[in-house]
Amino acid sequence: MFVIIAGGGRTGSHLAELLLSQGHEVRLVEGRPDTLVNLHRELPTEVVFEGDPTDPAVLLAAAIDHANVVAAVTANDADNLVIASLARFHFGVRRIIGRVNNPRNAWLFAPEFGVDVCLDQADVMAKLIEEEMSLGDMMTLLKLRRGNFSLVEEKIHPEAKAVGMAIKDLPLTEHCIISGILRHGEMVLPRGATQMEGGDEVLALVDDEGRDRLAELLGKPGDGAITGR
Repeated sequence: MFVIIAGGGRTGSHLAELLLSQGHEVRLVEGRPDTLVNLHRELPTEVVFEGDPTDPAVLLAAAIDHANVVAAVTANDADNLVIASLARFHFGVRRIIGRVNNPRNAWLFAPEFGVDVCLDQADVMAKLIEEEMSLGDMMTLLKLRRGNFSLVEEKIHPEAKAVGMAIKDLPLTEHCIISGILRHGEMVLPRGATQMEGGDEVLALVDDEGRDRLAELLGKPGDGAITGR
């Protein structure tokens, strides 16, 4: 995959290092002389392209017309929107990622302005805090596009009804399938005879009814509320 990164600050340089370590082709576009000095110390010379990333001629010289992905991660929201719009509507890049520096501007980072994925660092931090505050609750990992099914994860409470029971003996609903168990850092493939242990992290494919029943079995006795995201 060929990725163009616009902006060579800490976010851009770290992203470039990560993508290079994964074997991707990367070109990082940056025009600030002091930042370029640091980039040439940290990245291979052929990765760093000198020039203003909001200039269409510079982007074309960096081969944006061959890019699979463009990541606009400068420290200026207006510049990131310009880069995203150029990449999508002028050069036809299929996947655009835009970094939001000011959360008040997040609404602008939308497909109408060429952005497919909005990286709002404040929003990411808020979600991390939310997850930390809700440990022990059931968490939705994935909503399937068709039907009313979700992939959920929950850590079994030490006093849960399911502790000590084999999977085959759990009173699960028809639309609840336990697909994996993480135990002491190791993945356990669930079988009918597999017994549930307190502290197990259970992955399951469920509908709404199956989710409620599973929460009753795995959660703390007496807790009727379910937190889902």
